[in-house]
Amino acid sequence: MAVLLMVTWEANVEAAGDVFAKARQRMVDEQITAPGRNIQDARVVAAMREVPRHEFVPAGRRDEAYDDHPLPIGHNQTISQPFIVAFMTEQLKPKPGDKVLEIGTGSGYQAAVLAGLVAEVYSIEIVDELARQASATLQRLGYTNVQVRSGDGYGGWPEKAPFDSIMVTCAPEKVPRALVEQLKEGGRMVIPVGEMHDQTLYLMEKRGEALEKKAVLAVRFVPMTGKITNQR
Repeated sequence: MAVLLMVTWEANVEAAGDVFAKARQRMVDEQITAPGRNIQDARVVAAMREVPRHEFVPAGRRDEAYDDHPLPIGHNQTISQPFIVAFMTEQLKPKPGDKVLEIGTGSGYQAAVLAGLVAEVYSIEIVDELARQASATLQRLGYTNVQVRSGDGYGGWPEKAPFDSIMVTCAPEKVPRALVEQLKEGGRMVIPVGEMHDQTLYLMEKRGEALEKKAVLAVRFVPMTGKITNQR
């Protein structure tokens, strides 16, 4: 009987994994590379096909993990819609040797996507419990090139600067100056800016002391919280 139960359990786990794998491939085909979405970076597409998104959502919402919408992860925070994750990642033009700063770890999914594309990911989450959960999930899944810490994203991570690129997954009303200072010359930053119901996703490139700014998408992210310091 014990042997039979073990075989049944293993079969159920394998079947569940197969269902999630198929859902993930369908997500990419219908939401990421489909006409009108058209994410073209082959490395980004491959990462979206590989990272197990269901591992980064609450257990009770795993059947929705690959649906075309954001999901709540607790503490009034969300995991972004899959397309938005892919779009923001593609905008960074990640290279294998890059060091990336992420502001707003959330459940750790975006960090996991970046981890397969760059050398190092440093991610800051202001909600301590989410930071601990994300760090544990990333470690359990083998993402060894991601460091997560609990802290205020407005200050960035100065001891690890400069960064080749910075991704911000929460919306300040203005761009934090510390993040600009920690971005390498020629580096790229993707950041939503604005109030809750009037946000724009910007791609910014650092050219000396100036930022070249391009509006790329209307979005809605949770507000960036913390101590607002100098902004641009």
